[in-house]
Amino acid sequence: MDKREVYDYSKRYYRSLHEGANLKYYKINIRESDLAIGVDQGSYTDSLVSWSYKILRRLRMDLEDYIKRQPEFQSSLVPIPLLAGAPEIARRMNGAAWAAGVGPMAAVAGAIAEMLGEQLLKSCREVIVENGGDIFLSSESNRIIAVFAGPSRFSYKIGIRVEAGESPLGICTSSGTVGPSLSFGRADAVVIKGFPAALSDAVATAAANRVQTADDLMKAIEWAQKISGITGILAIKEDTMAAWGKIEIVPINRRK
Repeated sequence: MDKREVYDYSKRYYRSLHEGANLKYYKINIRESDLAIGVDQGSYTDSLVSWSYKILRRLRMDLEDYIKRQPEFQSSLVPIPLLAGAPEIARRMNGAAWAAGVGPMAAVAGAIAEMLGEQLLKSCREVIVENGGDIFLSSESNRIIAVFAGPSRFSYKIGIRVEAGESPLGICTSSGTVGPSLSFGRADAVVIKGFPAALSDAVATAAANRVQTADDLMKAIEWAQKISGITGILAIKEDTMAAWGKIEIVPINRRK
């Protein structure tokens, strides 16, 4: 890819925009994995943080050990057959990759958020796990998820309403102008609602790859809406947005 300027992503302002008032938030990070986690306040304990770290370490170890066996799993830009005995995280990522026609690492953030969130739900009523803009959500209340679209005028100004009945849900975002992830497109944001979250992540990547100009937004949506498990799509390029499916856009106020 050619070098490109990207909107400053390091401060992750969008996290403050979708933090629910009735949730207890904490952050964990191990190398590339930088997660913000929200759980219902009644379920939160200090030990939950250490348990979350333990889950994240195990998921990363499973994936890293598998990549040592099959280095192509990390580098491939297309779906590949798995080796026998692949761990669950690799199987989930690869299943999403085959559905979206991308490499399995396109689903890594969504898969980690989803699998960590599933473990937390064993002791928590409500869970939101955000991993680099990719979200696993299981909530008893309606939520509003902020949309961060880099230099677009829509950044910090709109959110997507998620109804409690949609849980569990993956809400994943891919961009060609925001963040360090590989993208062959120039979308400011493609947001995918669906389940599982690994699938939403992979489809967001593949759809964003299809956007170079605002004229490509509907083409990307028409492609993504055909994939089973996808329930809503929002695509943004500069001052233009397009949407399909269960996407309710609401205005939000950025917190200072």
